[in-house]
Amino acid sequence: MAEQQFADHVLIARIGAAYGIKGWIKLISFSSPKENILNYQTFLTPQGSALIELEIDQSKTQGKGFVAHIKGCDDRNLTQEFTGKDLYINKALLPELNENEYYWHQLEGMRVKTLSGDDLGIVDHLLETGANDVLVVKPDELSVDEDERLIPYLFNQVIDNIDEDLRVIKVNWERDY
Repeated sequence: MAEQQFADHVLIARIGAAYGIKGWIKLISFSSPKENILNYQTFLTPQGSALIELEIDQSKTQGKGFVAHIKGCDDRNLTQEFTGKDLYINKALLPELNENEYYWHQLEGMRVKTLSGDDLGIVDHLLETGANDVLVVKPDELSVDEDERLIPYLFNQVIDNIDEDLRVIKVNWERDY
């Protein structure tokens, strides 16, 4: 599916395996904190070349994860067509953040440059490590070399500045680290 089709949406969860016999599914949350997934009832999921609406009419914490019931899906066999489906929400539904706070999707695709001007590449994705998040920076045709880099996302330590308009992250990081 074309990347532009998802421009106004963010991946927030994935449907896991069936849970029980009455149409419940396991819900894999990508939100932070994870339990924020329970705040949403309406999602969009890819079907063919379109995004279709999927409504969750019940959801709850189950052990260390979450389970949910898809409206109109009251049989375990019906849930199988949804297993593995990504769930998106409109970005406008996300809570506003404070200054110098960013959602991962806002950082992905940004160019990363050192304070001395070296171009390190583009943020491909981020990793959650426990201590701090990490930018995974992949090289491209403008990069100083072909090295992939893992750069700690530590604001005012490693991350010097984020220019949303220019889509550039300035880092206190050298190319040979």
